[in-house]
Amino acid sequence: MAIIVDKEQKKRDIALACKDLFFQNSVKDLSISTIAATAGVGKGTIYNYFNNKEEILFEIVNVLLRDHDIVKREKLSRESTTKGKIKVFSDFFYNEEDLELRELYKDFVAISLSSPSKEIKDFQTNHATYYHSWMKGIVQEGIEKNEITPESINLVQTICAANEGLFIASVSTNRIENLEREINLHIDAMFNFMERKK
Repeated sequence: MAIIVDKEQKKRDIALACKDLFFQNSVKDLSISTIAATAGVGKGTIYNYFNNKEEILFEIVNVLLRDHDIVKREKLSRESTTKGKIKVFSDFFYNEEDLELRELYKDFVAISLSSPSKEIKDFQTNHATYYHSWMKGIVQEGIEKNEITPESINLVQTICAANEGLFIASVSTNRIENLEREINLHIDAMFNFMERKK
């Protein structure tokens, strides 16, 4: 009798077996041979599940983001204010628990900027859209609770873009010494415009 392989699970297993390898090395420095050896499979098996090493990185990021999102939703559920929720949502860019995921994210951003293939753009677009929608939901809830003005919905893109921009500036320049402080200062400043005046 033939053994039935759960292809999605096998794909995840291969990617996660290589997770530490991707944390310790840039994608461009890795070979499929090294990845296959680390995963304990042959090169042919890698190509049965992935077209290239970037797709392996995508799979690792996807799996880690699913876990990250579960933890993030729990943290958000403990926050009562819109400002607090936006700060919790934004702490991905500096908190300790997301350090490994941020390392992969940096590699992914570098690939996105240097080799913007259709697959990379689609991957980035899907994730950006998902997190933008999540932030929009937080802001919409704040509007409905009468904490912030209806016009605040127009600042969702700005909040998301500022967080990413500050993060990229913090890893690519010497201008930002304390990213947590900078992101929270930005959110506090935005709330000067967003909060309903009593």
